[in-house]
Amino acid sequence: MIALVSLKQWEEFYRKHPGAHILQSPQWGRVKAAFGWDPIYFQRNESGALILFRKLPFGLSIGYIPKGPLGSGWGDLWPAVDEVCRERRAVFLKVEPDLWEVPGGLYDPLFRGFKKSSFTIQPRRTLIVNLEGGEEAWLSKMKQKTRYNIKLAERKEVQVQRSDDLDTFYKLSLVTGKRDGFGVHSFAYYQRVYDLFSAQEQCALFIAKYGNRPLAGLMAFRNGNRAWYLYGASNDEERNRMPTYLIQHAAMKWAFDSGCTEYDLWGIPDYDEDYLESNFSARSDGLWGVYRFKRGFGGKIIRSAGAWDKIYLPVFYRFYNYWMQYRNPKGG
Repeated sequence: MIALVSLKQWEEFYRKHPGAHILQSPQWGRVKAAFGWDPIYFQRNESGALILFRKLPFGLSIGYIPKGPLGSGWGDLWPAVDEVCRERRAVFLKVEPDLWEVPGGLYDPLFRGFKKSSFTIQPRRTLIVNLEGGEEAWLSKMKQKTRYNIKLAERKEVQVQRSDDLDTFYKLSLVTGKRDGFGVHSFAYYQRVYDLFSAQEQCALFIAKYGNRPLAGLMAFRNGNRAWYLYGASNDEERNRMPTYLIQHAAMKWAFDSGCTEYDLWGIPDYDEDYLESNFSARSDGLWGVYRFKRGFGGKIIRSAGAWDKIYLPVFYRFYNYWMQYRNPKGG
């Protein structure tokens, strides 16, 4: 029943799905393998998945499928996945499919035996910019203030260039994390991510400078016709020159030139659009400052279908849910 495949076999399967999410890529599995996760690759008939296992105390583990499975006929996959999860004494398997929430969407047939979860690992809501039609088309959809800030950065002599300078990016990330209260990965993590994805021409690092002074950094990713803005950073210098607007515009142009038709700005507060628009100017906690910036780029607010958990050890699963409720008493 077990349908484990090698990394090489997964690379071949992934290439057959050009619209697949970057978090199901072989490179993502290799990144996570270097930082405490054990990636396992499954394929059965027309479906497949990268599953990440994380060890817990007492010989337990948790399993996680980020933005997968791929292909069709997921029901063929679950018995094999169950077998391995039980072998690894998984408390549960969390699946966050690469699906968007639609009115009246019925996903239960895809997840028989699963429980709908209140907790997701990836941001539930995002903004996606349509890149079709070229630069003028998506510039016209931006907020007037955002277009102005892009032009202002150009007039104020901000320069944005592709770069391999991870050291500068990391230093900018530390400033951003301290200023905005965001978690920052280690330098080794960013280096591993960049090395693996840039080798496949799936990642670009941009640095915005004024003169010789770095002001902002951005790391964007792509696969097929999709692109994602996953990591960004800026310092506290020369913020009146609006470097973060120009660097985001440069990343969007890179995505378009690479054949992408959509650009995912990745992560905003999980509230409906009316609430977001009514409160973005008053709130700055959590992702609200991020939303205030991202909303100007003309993207469409979209919410993921959510997460489903397959429970193998119910008692330990209840402890997990208590812990998650303690960490996140109020979402968004």
